[in-house]
Amino acid sequence: MRPKTRYAKSGDLSIAYQVSGEGPPDLVHVPGWISHLEHAWEDPGYARFLRQMSSFARFIRFDKRGTGLSDREIGFPSLEERMDDLRAVMDAVGAERATILGTSEGGNMSMLFAAAYPERVSALILFGCFAKRLWSPDYPWASTAEERDAWIDDLERNWGDTIDLQRLAPSAAGDSHFCEWFSAHLRFGASPRAAITLTRLNSQIDVRDILPTIRVPTLVLHRRGDLHVKLKEGQYLADHIPGAKFVELPGDDHIPWVGNQDALIDEIHEFVTGTRSRPDPDRVLATFLFTDIVDSTGLAARLGDRKWRELLEQHHALVRKQLATYRGREVKTTGDGFLATFDGPGRALLCAVAIRNGVRPLGLEIRAGVHIGECERQGNDISGIGVHIAARILGLAGAGEVLASSTIKDLVVGSGIDFREHGTHELKGVPGEWRLFAATAPDS
Repeated sequence: MRPKTRYAKSGDLSIAYQVSGEGPPDLVHVPGWISHLEHAWEDPGYARFLRQMSSFARFIRFDKRGTGLSDREIGFPSLEERMDDLRAVMDAVGAERATILGTSEGGNMSMLFAAAYPERVSALILFGCFAKRLWSPDYPWASTAEERDAWIDDLERNWGDTIDLQRLAPSAAGDSHFCEWFSAHLRFGASPRAAITLTRLNSQIDVRDILPTIRVPTLVLHRRGDLHVKLKEGQYLADHIPGAKFVELPGDDHIPWVGNQDALIDEIHEFVTGTRSRPDPDRVLATFLFTDIVDSTGLAARLGDRKWRELLEQHHALVRKQLATYRGREVKTTGDGFLATFDGPGRALLCAVAIRNGVRPLGLEIRAGVHIGECERQGNDISGIGVHIAARILGLAGAGEVLASSTIKDLVVGSGIDFREHGTHELKGVPGEWRLFAATAPDS
């Protein structure tokens, strides 16, 4: 269940917050540049991150003033004013003391709060954070003022367009669905003027002098290949905060819930609770559907780049329409195909047949592989032997065929879907022999 959005009063302003999970302990997240409490749940990877964090603590999140669902037109907020918002939210939920998790730009305010109000902070966690945003001889990892200004100018010109994630989340930069969601997340989270104002303010922040005054247990986490905030910046924080522990995590993504979020969550869980064990990753039973276009390489060569791209866009739009009709969840595109999951095998088969029939007027033929099994959700992606089996089944399908495992056939008895034998096959990398069936439907 998604938590309800509530509001705390910080002076004359209303600050939106959500609470999920149960405590003790209490864990308060101070977000980075821009956030939106409710739109966050629309991304499967972000939603998984939130559920996992809520599994071992009362997880308290809020939108900073000027962003998300909090009051917007607020002028030029100082770090001190932003600290008032954190304190107001903690008071509203009855959190006398809490672990503060600051990510990216949210780390600056978290560090200042921990130094100023140690009686309210049981511990401090920093992920992907920095001490200052502009280059200086004694802090050579940040951007120069000229580089920062150029970035802000580009941001101002192109606000609202699909954002380039090569620096923020390189592992997701090729996922068009995620890029569209993230760009919308920024639009939901701030107006153009607010985004630029916050960026200019953040460019001036320098918390180096307060680092030695932080006297609460501190964990600094940083991904090794982070291009947006360099690894050395995380090490700098740990070196200058008394007693801080530094953990270098694998990966290149600056956004915490993108990439290997499990390694990050494990470190947070152990630091907050004293134990590394946490609930098993999300494992669910799902029906997997793989599709791809037959002879796509030949088609692309015959049509040329522009016409092939237009045809591919029509194909993708039709597939997504059918996924919505049959309650499928798009996991990812595979170039000229899709991987999707369904909560029932009948809907997956009917969706596959509808896609096959729908693309034929475009001059396309697809093939599809369907299987059911347990999988593990890993951010936006899924994994498990069941996924591999479905992929292998796809590889054995011919043009226009919707090929299914015997498990699928046995589960849809009485659905009106007919099958014909496709023989017994060995699936590469999968033990045993598998009976496969080509599915048809009443409208085939």
